Amino acid sequence: MEWNIPRVVIAATQSGAGKTTLATGLLAALRARGLAVQSFKVGPDYIDLGYHRIASGRIGHNLDTWLVPETRLTEIFARECEGADIAVIEGVMGLYDGGRRGVSSTAAIAKALDAPVLLVVDAKSVGASAAATALGFRTYDEAVNLAGVLLNRLGSETHEEMVREAMAGIRMPVYGALRRDSVLSLPERHLGLTPVEEHAAEATICAVGARVEERLDLDAIVSLAHSAAPLVLQQSMEQRMHAPCRIAVARDEAFSFYYAASLAELSACGAEIVSFSPLHDKELPAVDGIIIGGGFPEMFAGALHANTEMRTAIRLAAEAGMPIYAECGGYMYLMRTLVDFAGNTHEMAGVFPAQARMTEKLQMVGYVEAEQTADTVLGAVGLVLHGHEFHFSVEEPDAADAPRPFRFTKLRSGEEYSAGHIYKNTVGSYLHLHFAGCPGAAAHFVEACRRWGR
Repeated sequence: MEWNIPRVVIAATQSGAGKTTLATGLLAALRARGLAVQSFKVGPDYIDLGYHRIASGRIGHNLDTWLVPETRLTEIFARECEGADIAVIEGVMGLYDGGRRGVSSTAAIAKALDAPVLLVVDAKSVGASAAATALGFRTYDEAVNLAGVLLNRLGSETHEEMVREAMAGIRMPVYGALRRDSVLSLPERHLGLTPVEEHAAEATICAVGARVEERLDLDAIVSLAHSAAPLVLQQSMEQRMHAPCRIAVARDEAFSFYYAASLAELSACGAEIVSFSPLHDKELPAVDGIIIGGGFPEMFAGALHANTEMRTAIRLAAEAGMPIYAECGGYMYLMRTLVDFAGNTHEMAGVFPAQARMTEKLQMVGYVEAEQTADTVLGAVGLVLHGHEFHFSVEEPDAADAPRPFRFTKLRSGEEYSAGHIYKNTVGSYLHLHFAGCPGAAAHFVEACRRWGR
């Protein structure tokens, strides 16, 4: 089946070039023109899509061919573009960066979606050499439709003229140019951008949208997006429905790392998703299972510790055998204690016999293959899952021989290690999953919740 929508990829030469700022500003500017614009983010990042949501007014989605097979990726892309006039896809790191052998790079996603690419070039402290960089990116893989550049962090009109002249010399179209401007900065901390749940992002996004409207050729960008060819969808977008159950998903300032399409996979299996807050609520809603995703429990450890009622409720649910699945920040919350950046120790839910301790050094970032070494609420022993890790904390188990439900293998290095904890029907680890990429695990978890509810 052929299907089409105007679409454009905003890529960059490297991390930190300003692609999130430009992509967010482009979403806001197009929305201000009356267009329904759907956003996507290449790779596993959760935080950038919060900015996209405020700018576009629509929930954004991740595109990652390690977490989700390419055939399902195009299905998700088509499904989530329903009702939109145009799609804007923000890249990850540099255009050709991804997992091992370029897995899930921006270039790979652009080719899979047959979408034109605009390359963000950070022009600070560089002149004509910016054109040499753009030329290299264009010739590195000619199967990528690198249609033009967006210049960022220019110092002056003379600087802009110099770079534009160099780009003209290699016949590289310039679709816009932004000057260095303190308004065009989004707040950051140890895992990247600060989540929008924690600060007033609307004013900054509005200002960025206004700058983009002034300095980018929006008409030309929309015309470029319309040049994208139709896509061939390989898989039906019909959803599966089963007997219902209710699953509580932790959502607040401390826990916000979820893929919308991942939760939709649980809904397609019959789950009703109910939000709750480990920070603010004193009791669990009436549910058959719990999911506690990633986030920043280390930034709210004191408040999480102070909410004794919720910590107790979750520990008692685990004791009762309720299916509970926890990822990264949620995994840390289920441990006995958490030591924050200042060295202060806070009691957590106490389900797993371990302590999470924050460090100044990034402990792990990258794609992981996880093989289950025990039966869990996600599936039987031997199940292989694709996921990713990204954390500054280390786990300090109470016992070296604690049972581990996973065997992780790093995609880049091939390093193997035991990981995670299991207690009755509760399982957790530093792994982040996308249930659309492992529908069997989604169905198994929902069925475990359904059985427990009965």
